[in-house]
Parts: sequence; C-alpha cells; structure tokens
Amino acid sequence: MMHYIAANQDRHEAAEPVEHSFSVVAFVENFAIQELATVYPEAKRTSHRLRSVRPYGGQIFAYRFGTVVFHNVPPEGKEAELERLRRAQPNLRGSKVFSLEFTVRERPGSKLDVSDGTLTVDRLDTERTRLIAVTLAQTAALEYYERIVDELFSKTHSLATGMERSGTVGFMLRPLHRFIGRAIGTRNEVLSVLHLLDRPEVTQDDPGLLAIYNQLQDEFELRHRYQSIQQKLGSVQNALELIVEVGRDRRLVFLELTIASLILFEIGMAMIERFMR
Repeated sequence: MMHYIAANQDRHEAAEPVEHSFSVVAFVENFAIQELATVYPEAKRTSHRLRSVRPYGGQIFAYRFGTVVFHNVPPEGKEAELERLRRAQPNLRGSKVFSLEFTVRERPGSKLDVSDGTLTVDRLDTERTRLIAVTLAQTAALEYYERIVDELFSKTHSLATGMERSGTVGFMLRPLHRFIGRAIGTRNEVLSVLHLLDRPEVTQDDPGLLAIYNQLQDEFELRHRYQSIQQKLGSVQNALELIVEVGRDRRLVFLELTIASLILFEIGMAMIERFMR
C-alpha cells in the first residue's frame, strides 16, 4: 500500500506544470545581425536571427527586424542584455521600444490551449521554443508597423478632407510628393520585413508545431492585422495618387490660363498700337 501511494505521488509531482516566461522588446531600428555577433561570439545565427544561451539562465533570440525575445531570462539579465545590444548598435539608445510579456505553461498530458495570455502545451522542446519566439517577435514588430501605418492613414484622411472641403488642392506639390515617398517606403519596409508571417516550414512536417502556430496566430490575430496594414497602405497610395493628379490638373489649368492671358495681352497691345497710329 505504501509503495502504491508513493507511486501516485511521484506521478502527481511529475505532472506539475512548469511555466516559461517570454519577454519581447521591439526597437524601431532594425538589427544588424553581423554587428550583434561581435558581442555574442558564441551565438548561433542565420542571416535574420541570432540565438544565444545566457550564463545566468535562459536564452535570447534577436531578429533582423529589431525585435529581441527573452526566454526564461531573469529581470537583471534582461537589462544586461539590452545594454549589450545598445553597445553593439549605439543607434538603439534613443530608440523607442515596444514590449510584450507572454507565458507558456508546460504540463505533460494537457491539451493545447491559449487562455488569459498563457499558452498551455504538453511539452516544450527546442523547435517549439523557436516557433513561439519568432511568432511573438512578429507580434511585437507588427504593433510598431500598425502605429506608423495608422499615422500615414490619418494624414491621408486629413488631406482628403481638406480637398473635399475646398474642392481642390494647393499649388505646392513638393510636400505631398515627399509624403507619398514616405508612404511607399513604409509599404516596402512592411512587405520586406514581415514576410516571415508566412507559415514556417518546420510546421509542415510536425502537426504539433502547426497546431501551436495556428493557436498563436489566432490569439494575436496576426493574419488579420497584417492584411489590415496592407489594405490601409493600398488606400493611402491610391488616395495620394488621386490628390496629386488633381493638383497636377489644377496647375495645368493655371498654366493654360496664364498662356491665354499673355495671348490676350499681346492682342490688346497690338490693337492699342494700331489705334495710336
């Protein structure tokens, strides 16, 4: 009987959940992975990602689009690593940051679930950790791009409202051209950096990874938010092209009126000269 009770206790203890902390910090500036490698010589890296296991516990994932994920890194370690990143890239010191905290609960035999900001899995291995890290990094980066696209969208709406009120646009098109250039540049940056929102290849051969990816994608509404950014950028570009076309037409009309006025002036002068003879 004693052996039976002890066995049950062992199984109960083995089933106790283990919580993993994921802390995400997204910078406005992108990371230069090669520069980061100078302060993380031991790290494993690819062209767009760097991973380093830290001596005081946990590991970090740094992604090219300016986001770093801390997995089970203590608070003092997190601050030390942020300072290390700023030392490697001085332009990060004055950079705005966006942060995100997330918890993964590892409980053997449990069903996959996301509730109250916590993902519950039956196990957390290396591949699952990497998948969770890159998805959280995308989420934080997406928040930044949502903000700058919303600013562009609001500015465009203001321009369109002014045209609706006055029925035309001003003659000075250079500021508008600069704004259009900014909008196109932002669109290209979003498309080039966030292409990682495509489903990772590792999920194709692992149903467990695919299920986790789908859960996180639904939890953070990644696909919907990304499509919303694309639609807003498209609306901004179309609206600005229309505004520029209206402005160009107005300048052409002004030019034609100027030419007509000069012609009338010459005719008038000719008539006056003839009358004065």
